[in-house]
Amino acid sequence: MNLEHIISDLVFVKPELAISVTLVLIVLVDLIFKEHKKVLPYISILGLLFTTIFVIEQFDISGHAFKTSAGAGLVTVDNFGSFFKIIVLFASFVVIFFSINSSEIELVKDRHGEYYTLLFGMILGMFMMSSSADLIVLYLSIELLSLSSYILVGMLKDTIRNSEASLKYVIYGGVSSGIMLFGISLIYGITGSTNLYDINTIIQGQNFPFLIFLLSGLFVLVGLGFKISAAPFHFWTPDVYEGAPIPITAYLSVASKAAGFVVLIRFVKITFIDGVDEHGNWQLLSIIDWQSIIILLSILTMTLGNFAALWQDNLKRMLAYSTIAHAGYMLLGLAVMSEEGIMAIMVYFIAYALMNLGAFLVVMIVANKIGSEEIDDYKGLGKSMPFLGILLAIFLVSLIGVPPTAGFIAKVMLFISLVDANLITLAIIALLNTVVSLYYYIRVLKNLYLIKVEEEKPDIPVSFANGILLVILAAPILIFGIYFTPIINFAKESATILGF
Repeated sequence: MNLEHIISDLVFVKPELAISVTLVLIVLVDLIFKEHKKVLPYISILGLLFTTIFVIEQFDISGHAFKTSAGAGLVTVDNFGSFFKIIVLFASFVVIFFSINSSEIELVKDRHGEYYTLLFGMILGMFMMSSSADLIVLYLSIELLSLSSYILVGMLKDTIRNSEASLKYVIYGGVSSGIMLFGISLIYGITGSTNLYDINTIIQGQNFPFLIFLLSGLFVLVGLGFKISAAPFHFWTPDVYEGAPIPITAYLSVASKAAGFVVLIRFVKITFIDGVDEHGNWQLLSIIDWQSIIILLSILTMTLGNFAALWQDNLKRMLAYSTIAHAGYMLLGLAVMSEEGIMAIMVYFIAYALMNLGAFLVVMIVANKIGSEEIDDYKGLGKSMPFLGILLAIFLVSLIGVPPTAGFIAKVMLFISLVDANLITLAIIALLNTVVSLYYYIRVLKNLYLIKVEEEKPDIPVSFANGILLVILAAPILIFGIYFTPIINFAKESATILGF
């Protein structure tokens, strides 16, 4: 790999370079203009705008960058990765607006430079994860994301639950990263390579010890399962989501999960693919039965998430278990092992990003006013916050998957892919889980509107900026619930290229 090739390959990582430049600029502005920290979020937004332009430019471009002597690239650029980068960018825009209006982030205004620097460290890590075609690059990307998020989760340091959340996140994250690294070392020891494409070529032509390869694959799955909050690697999620600042909780629930899924899909498909038939169904190498593993993981994740959410009294904690359940639903698409299943995951992520960010934004606005996230404190608030109440209802109904919302279309796409793959039993289990989720989502709306309280509840004003942001999040949920062709076409075009 000579200097000329490296410079030519930089075209493939223009979005990552834009994020890196913005990160450095934030650090410099924070150091030089210490009294003007309010400009930092606007620099962040400007950097994200340039990055978005570069990502859009990369659509319909497919290639490998930073090729090794063996000919395989460390980084893959394709529509699939660009799609998830758009999800990360959208979540980043929303969370920066969250942060501008968050009373929690305002408490640490003297550390805003560090806050936005670490936020861009997370974005850079997630971008590299979306493009990684090498296990070492993948591991370093996950560590960049993890180290930044560990600090952001414990940014407040004003409550015991915040410090506890950060500590638990570090411990669980360190253990999962160590197990994943051990799995990567086993794969390297067996195959002599860490590049996903090279590994695929090697295992197609040779026989390997089944047990060792199975263990190495499962160890890598532990690290990726931690990132997507899949059971039984979910233990960190409720405590971290409850203790972290609401903007960071919302960000982890969408962006971090998106990065985890893109890596999981790449790892399974590129490393173990044997071919794709004319219907888009994957033919995987028989060395590991990935379909059975993913099915088991999916059932466990959505069932545990939904049933654990039934007993939660804290809204952030309830939404944490909700995100676990939704990770289980999205794993259904991977269990199908086809292009149709991947397309269903991508449609689901569009809806999930809108409704989850919207729900957390309402929680933040209410918490800014009443200082609580307890569901019981929402009793009777429906009359004092009619605008917020209606929008929260839209977000929660979409999370359930009730028509006419984007959440309904997303679940229909998943169920169709399951039926087409003849996984009828799995579709029924998912449907029953959706029925269970109805209880804890509706419980919030019941407290808002159906429970009478004697004391008068305070009015909860919504700023113009927050109102606009809520409408931007809620309107597509209703529009895509009726006219869903654009998101399906977008996902279909993006799912066709997986860099293989």
